[in-house]
Formats: sequence, structure tokens, C-alpha cells
Amino acid sequence: MAVTTGTTAGATGPHPTLASLATWLVPGAGHYMLGNVRLAAIGFVVIQGLYLLGVLLSDGLFLSILPPEMRGTFSPVLSPEAGNLGALLAHVQTVGYGGTEPRVWPSTIHVGVALTASSGILNLLLAARAHFDARARSAATVEGAAPHPGQAVLLAWLVPGGGHFLQGRRARGLVVFALLVGLFALGTMLAGTANLDRTRHFYYWGGQALLGPIALVWEQVVGHSIMEAPTRYDEAGVVIASIAGMLNVLVMLDVYGTSDARLFGRPVPTESGGDAGATGGVQAGAR
Repeated sequence: MAVTTGTTAGATGPHPTLASLATWLVPGAGHYMLGNVRLAAIGFVVIQGLYLLGVLLSDGLFLSILPPEMRGTFSPVLSPEAGNLGALLAHVQTVGYGGTEPRVWPSTIHVGVALTASSGILNLLLAARAHFDARARSAATVEGAAPHPGQAVLLAWLVPGGGHFLQGRRARGLVVFALLVGLFALGTMLAGTANLDRTRHFYYWGGQALLGPIALVWEQVVGHSIMEAPTRYDEAGVVIASIAGMLNVLVMLDVYGTSDARLFGRPVPTESGGDAGATGGVQAGAR
């Protein structure tokens, strides 16, 4: 599939790093600089809409989940919301940790914090797309055929292994899905579902969220259970479930790099046995 960036290859434009940093600060800003106003508007509305809806549902208290001893100056930037940096900075300045007086968490806080976290993750994916689109705009030629790296990475977050399927690497996609979802399921079982709650494990939950909607939706279905007694393997389960999400970052880097290499005509190492149905400017089965 040919890449369409909304601009003409060989045209001048912002530096790729500037486009990605602008997106990090304001969703859609990088594509606005590239002249792709439609994608810029969609990105801004969707990502900031998710963040604002999350703030409304959580009453703006997602940072108040942190206990007082963890409320350092740089603590917020370790959360998934840091991917939507401008919104997070505004939130820290206006709401912060929710003041000194205790406040009751709303019943919708778990949905709210899932939405604010998702907005940060999605904005990082949009920033990666802006970086590629800026490079494609200034390149003399864009060779080969492959899914857009931004589409592949987004699908890899939505469904682990989905990016590989989009690229035609079906066997690898199935292996990725089975391993990461299986690892997440194992961690959840060992933790007795205690991992499915950001109010218990703020930062581990953030790593887990990188697995995508599978983890976020499953949390809403079976999470937030009342722990009546210590779970024997609680800590191991929380760590394992978080590792599953963090490993998905490597998966997203893999699918991004593969599409990028195919489109710019760079050699891509081949898998022994190759997956059927791979396409692009390299032999079938390339990864």
C-alpha cells in the first residue's frame, strides 16, 4: 500500500524531530506544520477529547492516587499521560495532586484514568507518525510498498501482533499475540486480579496499559476486586503483567522499523521460512 502523507515527496517542511516534538506538546501540531490539516484536526479532537473526558470521569484526581511520599516534582512524567505533554503540564498547574484535603474518588475514576492514559499513549503514536511523514515529505523518493508505519504501530497497540498481520507476517503476529496476552493472563492469575487497578499499582499499571485495550477493557470487566487476604504471588503477578505491556513496545518498534525500511528501500533481514503473504519492496517473509 502506497504511503500518503498529505504532502509531496521532495517538498520542504519542518524537521522530523520538530514535527514529533510539536505533536508531543500539542496533538496534531506536527501534521498541521506539514500541511495535513485534516489529520491534525482529527488527532487533536480525539486525543484531547479522550483526555478531557477522562478528567471529567475521574474528577481530575488521577495524580491523587499517588501516596504523599511518591508525589515528587517529576512523578507525573512517569505516567502514560506524559505522552500528551501539554495536557499533563496544564493539569499539573491547575489540579496537581488534588489539594491537601482528602476527596472521595468518583465511581467512574477507573474509566477516567484509563482514558487519560490512553490519550498519552495514542499521542506518542501520532508523534511517531509525524516524524515519518516529515521524513517522507523531504525525501527525494519513497520506494516500495508497505503499510504506513503509523498504521502498523497503532494496530500493534490496539491488538498485540496486529501490526505484524497488517504487514503480512501472520505467523509472527500469532506468536506475539499468544505470548504477550498469555503473559498478561498469567500475571493477572498470579496476582489474583490485583494488578487490574491503577489505584493499587500506579506505575506498574502504566506499563500494563502499553498492552492496549485488551488490558484496559479487561480491567473494567474483572478488575478492582476487594482483596480480603494477601495473594501468595501478588508481586510476581503485577510485575509479569506489566512486563507484557512493556514488551509490546518492542513489538511496536519492530513493526515501525519494518514498514519504514520497506518504504525507504532499505534492506530488511529475512525470517527463515518467511510468513506467507508478505508484501513490499523486499522478498516475502521479510521482517
